[in-house]
Amino acid sequence: MGAPPPAEAVKVLEDRFGPVSACLLSDRRGSRAWKVATPKGRLALKANAPESEDTRDKAGELEQENRHLFQLAQADAIDRAYRIESGMWEGGRWLAVRWIEGVLLWRAFELARGPEGNRPSVRPWLLGIARTWARRLAAMHAAGWAHADVQPTNTLVTNSGTAEVIDYALACGPGQDERLPYRGALTHTTAPEVADAILSTSDDTHVQAGPAADMWGLGASLFWCWTGHRPVAYEDDLDRLDKLHAIAEGRTLRLEDVRPWAFPEFEQLITACMNADPGARPTAAELARAC
Repeated sequence: MGAPPPAEAVKVLEDRFGPVSACLLSDRRGSRAWKVATPKGRLALKANAPESEDTRDKAGELEQENRHLFQLAQADAIDRAYRIESGMWEGGRWLAVRWIEGVLLWRAFELARGPEGNRPSVRPWLLGIARTWARRLAAMHAAGWAHADVQPTNTLVTNSGTAEVIDYALACGPGQDERLPYRGALTHTTAPEVADAILSTSDDTHVQAGPAADMWGLGASLFWCWTGHRPVAYEDDLDRLDKLHAIAEGRTLRLEDVRPWAFPEFEQLITACMNADPGARPTAAELARAC
């Protein structure tokens, strides 16, 4: 069963939706997430874990994500119905959003990672995921925002083969003077220019991620989930700063050396997104049109 959701969040949701039941989905790195069922539909509920050493940062991230969802909705960059409720609880902050039915990108690509994925039905499916993912990001980019945490665990693939983006806590947008400093997200999908900026600034300096960094993250995520290899080779126990050095120096694997099977159109897409020059990468809108 695991930890129950915050009572304060349950009361707010029950007042709005009726009786709720919650199933704990994850409890890691200072935050918890539940799938919540109500008579009017399903929700995703997140809260910080109060006993965690970094609970203060996680509570701050949830507060920041709530602000971002308001701002992104006002800019028509995301569905206005995505954000449900947010508030304080005894241990910190909580946030409820609309439930999106889908599987994480890594799991969705399981068939494609093997030789049996080389079939006519899989090729357009892969391109469709890249196309719809790019469309989601294009809406944010057009509004002056970057998601700044584009990675496999923040991307769901629906039954219809479309990509859905979640988790906007680290997003970088205009006019954010009071935000938490952005110091990168998942190391494995960090763009080289972001890695370089992190390495060359102090820990309390905000690094403004841009749309081009999102495109690197998209390409790196597709590379990783299709080949089964992280795009930059380093040992798991290597210090994060050393990993960032490897990324900043462009020590990426050759896609043709690790691909499970040949798919030139998909390979060109991934390679273009992972161009070392941010200005040479396709924009999200360009990628969406090209797929």
